[in-house]
Order: sequence, then structure tokens, then C-alpha cells
Amino acid sequence: MAKEKLVKAITSMDEDFAKWYTDVVSKAELMDYSSVKGCMIIRPYGWAIWENIQKILDGMFKETGHENVSMPMFIPESLLQKEKDHVEGFAPEVAWVTHGGNDELEEKMCVRPTSETLFCDHYKNIIQSWRDLPKLYNQWCSVVRWEKTTRPFLRSREFHWQEGHTIHATAEEAQAETIQMLNIYADFAEKHLAIPVIKGVKTEKERFAGAVDTYTIEAMMHDGKALQSGTSHFFGDGFAKAFGIQFTDKENKLATPFQTSWGVSTRLIGAIIMTHGDDSGLVLPPAIAPIQLIVVPIASHKEGVTEKATEVYTRLKKVCRAKIDVSDNSPGWKFAEYEMKGVPLRLELGPRDIENNQCVLVRRDNGEKVVVSLDELETVVPEMLEKVRDGLYNKALANRTEKTYTATSLEEMVEIADNKPGFIKAMWCEDRACEEMLKEKAGVSSRCMPFEQEEISQTCVCCGKPAKKLVYWGKAY
Repeated sequence: MAKEKLVKAITSMDEDFAKWYTDVVSKAELMDYSSVKGCMIIRPYGWAIWENIQKILDGMFKETGHENVSMPMFIPESLLQKEKDHVEGFAPEVAWVTHGGNDELEEKMCVRPTSETLFCDHYKNIIQSWRDLPKLYNQWCSVVRWEKTTRPFLRSREFHWQEGHTIHATAEEAQAETIQMLNIYADFAEKHLAIPVIKGVKTEKERFAGAVDTYTIEAMMHDGKALQSGTSHFFGDGFAKAFGIQFTDKENKLATPFQTSWGVSTRLIGAIIMTHGDDSGLVLPPAIAPIQLIVVPIASHKEGVTEKATEVYTRLKKVCRAKIDVSDNSPGWKFAEYEMKGVPLRLELGPRDIENNQCVLVRRDNGEKVVVSLDELETVVPEMLEKVRDGLYNKALANRTEKTYTATSLEEMVEIADNKPGFIKAMWCEDRACEEMLKEKAGVSSRCMPFEQEEISQTCVCCGKPAKKLVYWGKAY
């Protein structure tokens, strides 16, 4: 009964996906709403997921030679104004500080929406020679963007992220860095989050303010909507010129360096929820799950059960992030609770199991139950966690495949967009007017021009002129 009651507390995803999402983030205790409008409180369980994401990504960054730094939270207005396209792109979302205590500031400062200008100001002071390059920097921080409509993890006025900022002697080096970091994001999403992604480049309309090129990984959520899950930007030398950054090259001539920036945020937690979750709550990929295995003693009032379960837990916490629940709640309540929290594996151990030197392992992703000898647990548990990851990835990939369509005319595009949620592959002439027309008529935005190009037809889906690129289109979060 307890499980039934708990599951009913979550709206079915097929009934109302948006309500299902907010039910899950609240009832799985990932976040709470705050008195600060548009900002959320990330609770310990939600923060533990972010810490695991941080730990893995930070290791990947450091393996490729990146160092962490910390920049100020505030940016003087004059500094933000230096790169015209950049400031115009962020102007509607900037929060301004005008007073310090009771005194009006001589120059107002914004709370950083992103830190390109701060890094440029710093690079100008520390780069003189080609020997000072490259600088491969990253920072973990929070930023503020004054969003009108907010949703937990997906869009909030303050959010946590990492922002990488690098500067190089040549355009080729900077471009290689941009692609390298996009590949790191894609590998992380697919291997650790079990989320398949499409890698590609954004159209001019969708690129980051001030960038020459923006590369993206696009994921599909369970409901067919797209989620931009990580971006990597090639800046060329535009920022460097705006900030007067120069260096003496190997020929002893003055040269201008080239820059990149790249980032992922707590939005990834939203991606995990909407890709893998079900009507019982969260389903977490093992790599980032705060608890990878929960030990639940059955009939714990019987002699020796709690002791044996504790012994098993003590062994397993050496091979995974294990937890034991010895509370006086019923086993049914515990099953529902840890299903809600998305714990990848559950271990059930009762008197009969102990007699037979075995236990039952239950997978969260598909409910499969396996009887396992207690002697083999250290080997079987890591293998099963890997199977959970594979199961989640394959299920998400099947969902994306099933919800990916092709369109060769505007009528077909509108028909699919109105009736079939998902990605629509269609050819494009690279004219911005057509991109805007598709937004107006079909309600879709360009997600990316994938690296793996196909030729669906030879004409633009909108205007019928010769096509230049295949684009993934869709409705997005």
C-alpha cells in the first residue's frame, strides 16, 4: 500500500509531462523553491548528483591540461561594453548592482552572466610572449541571468556551471580546442549520463553572442523535446582585439591570440530526469548516482538479519556507493522510497536468503530481479551497474530513433511538428529568413547542423532553393 500511495503522488508523465517533472524534482528531494523569485535551493541529494558530475568532468578537464581558476562575481559596466555583440546578446538578462551599502556606485556592475570579459581583462595582463600560450583555464561557479520564465534545473536566475576559457597562439589551435571540449562533453553525456547526443554546429541565429562558431551537443528528452546539453565556442580573435590582447610571436612580431569558451551547467540534472525518469520517479545513471546500491533487510525483526545485511553492506561499500536502510519503515515503503530516488540497484536480504547464502538484486531501470550468491557480490554488483548504464542508454537511443522524422517540404514539416514530438531532419539553404519562417510556421528552432551530414533532398525544406546543409529541427526546453 505504501508504494501505491507514493507512486500516486507523482503525476503520470503521459498525462502531464511538465507536472510529472516538477513532482519528481520535489518529491525526490532534489530541490526546494526559495523566497528568492526565480532561484531554487538545491537540496543535498540534488547537490550530490552535481558533485558527482563535477568530479568526473573536472578529472576529464585536468587530463587534457586544464587548470581551475576563480574570477570575480561582478563585472564593471565599462568592461562588459568592450565586446559589442557580446553585450548586446546578454543585455536583456543582466542583473545590475547600483549601490554598495547606502552609497551609489560610481560605475554600476553586473552580476556575471558569463565571464569572457573578466578572462580577457586578465589575459591582457599576463600574456606578453608566445611562451605564455596557451592558457587552458576553467572555473566552477554560479552565474546570474534574469530569466522571465523559470523551471527547476532547466532555467533559473542563478545557476551553477563550469565555464572553460582558453587562449591560443593560432586559430587552428583554438579550433582544435573547441572540438576537443565538445567531444569531452559528448563522451561524458553518453558514457556517464547514458544520454545519447547529436554533435553539431549552431546556425548563425543560434550561436553564442560574440562567437565565430558555436558547437553543441543536443539531447532528446522522453517527451521528444530537445535540450541543449553543452556548448563549445570558437571566438576567433574578436575578443582579443576588443580588449587589446597581443603577444610577441616566434618571429618576434606582434600578434593577436585566439580564444574559446565552453560550458555545461546544472541543466544536466534536468536532462537526466527527463531522459531516464519514469512514473515511479528518478532513474539515475550509476556514474552520478549518490547511492548506487541500497541494502534493504527483509523481516529485520528476525534474529541475525540486520547483522548479516550490515556485513554485506560493509563489504559492498568498498566497490560502490552503498547504503543500508535499517529504519523501522516497511520493506514496501523502502522499495518505493529508493525507486523514487532513482537508486540503480536494490539488494534484498531476508532469513531464507541467508540460509541459502544468497540475496536478490533488483535493477531500477527495468525491474529485473536476479538471485546472486553472497560470495559473488563484489564481482556481480559492478557488472550489474554497467548493465544498468547500458540499459538506460539503449532505451534513450531507441526513444530518439523512434521520434526522429524527416521532412522535405514546409507542409510536411508543419504536419510533423504539430502532431509528432521529436527531431525533424530537413535540408536548409542557410538563409536566415527560412529559419525564422520555420519558427513562425512550424514552431521549431534549429538545434544543430550535425557533423554527420546526409542529403535527404537537394532543396531547402522552406523555400525550395538549393539546399546547403542538413539541420536537426525541434521544439526545445
